[in-house]
Amino acid sequence: MATERIEETIVRNLLCNEDYYRKVIPHLDIDYFEQLVDRTIFEEIKDFSGKYDKLPTKEVLRISLGQRNDVTDETYKSSLDQIASYTEEWVDFDWLVDATEKWCQERAIYNALMESIKIADGGDKKVSKDAIPSILQEALSVSFDEHIGHDYIESADARYEFYHRDEEKIPFDLEKFNYITKGGLPNKTLNVALAGTGVGKSLFMCHMASAALLQGRNVLYVTLEMAEEKIAERIDANCLNINIKDLTDVPQVMFRSKIADLQRKTTGKLIIKEYPTASAHAGHFRSLLNDLTLKKSFKPDIIFIDYLNICASVRYKGAIVNSYTYVKAIAEELRGLACEFDVPIVSATQTTRSGYGSSEVELTDTSESFGLPATADLMFALISTEELEGEGKLMVKQLKNRYNDLTSNRKFVVGIDRSKMKLFDVADSENNLITEVAEEEVADSFDSLKKNQARLSKFAEWNY
Repeated sequence: MATERIEETIVRNLLCNEDYYRKVIPHLDIDYFEQLVDRTIFEEIKDFSGKYDKLPTKEVLRISLGQRNDVTDETYKSSLDQIASYTEEWVDFDWLVDATEKWCQERAIYNALMESIKIADGGDKKVSKDAIPSILQEALSVSFDEHIGHDYIESADARYEFYHRDEEKIPFDLEKFNYITKGGLPNKTLNVALAGTGVGKSLFMCHMASAALLQGRNVLYVTLEMAEEKIAERIDANCLNINIKDLTDVPQVMFRSKIADLQRKTTGKLIIKEYPTASAHAGHFRSLLNDLTLKKSFKPDIIFIDYLNICASVRYKGAIVNSYTYVKAIAEELRGLACEFDVPIVSATQTTRSGYGSSEVELTDTSESFGLPATADLMFALISTEELEGEGKLMVKQLKNRYNDLTSNRKFVVGIDRSKMKLFDVADSENNLITEVAEEEVADSFDSLKKNQARLSKFAEWNY
């Protein structure tokens, strides 16, 4: 059914959207279409536009189909019914092009495999078995990418504009985080919070999701640990400024009034999607994003995945691999997803036992995989001690930062209100005390950290 739906969507938009037609028609092959009706209509559209350099009308299609002698009465009637059902229903252009490219790739590979099997079994005497590799290679090369490289001299002006273009970012509502990221999280990045159980991984992400929503951003929150309702409860506490324990006591009239006030404050939307632990991977998230675009016209500005270690991997389905390889693969797949959909992704990972409760969390305290920091663009530890907890604070320690100088504000504190699932800025004087103590410790540990990274990376290669 999914194949039929995408085929119908492609053919409908070929007829109703000229920009889309001109973009994809060079890459479409009649043999990609499984349904005879879709093949027939596609053939008529392509023939007419090729001859007259414009798209046919529905009436033209009906007349052309009526003049064909190779079309059965049943196919003719079904084609007319399908053409009559076509409307100029809005579909996101970028999503449609991407979905069409993926469909073309899948159909090309399928057809190539079928042809190769036929040749291998002797069903096609005209083609040698030696041709099979090239047939498969041609199918694998199907792509809509028309970019063939950067001409250094001719592209100088475009390059200059790129240098002076303001990069689109999702800002934080926390001053120190904006400072260390130079204004927020850029698109096509993976950003990871490292923390022990109960320290505040989900609280951090729920707070950030709430802040993005209040900025008018579209937010997708994927949870693999807690139920959708529990995540929504935390966001309710944050956005509505209500103690999470008191939410059940709020009268329905008041609750609806607060939600209505929130709705007036923002143009953004928040979608929360739950998957069972360890059951979903980047492929599932991609399908979700495509469905949201198609069914709800929803395209997120930022994605939260709670959390990385309990995702599955696309590449290692049920395979037994070392944890380094597995978790690194998940991180790479999520970062690839961020690039594909042009959004920042925020996730989290668990500390090791040695890192839990420590005020000196390092990259070596990354649970299960030391390969994760190599993939992340921004990685920081969330640290809670008895003293910090008593003061209503959470320490943040930068571990990796591609956006700014890592040594600047390596450690700082933010306020935390666990009852309302909120974080907030604290006075600079409180952060100055943290920084003065931290700088000497950072310098002593950095050299050993790099040595450990090289050693563990080599160890992972040997054991793969």
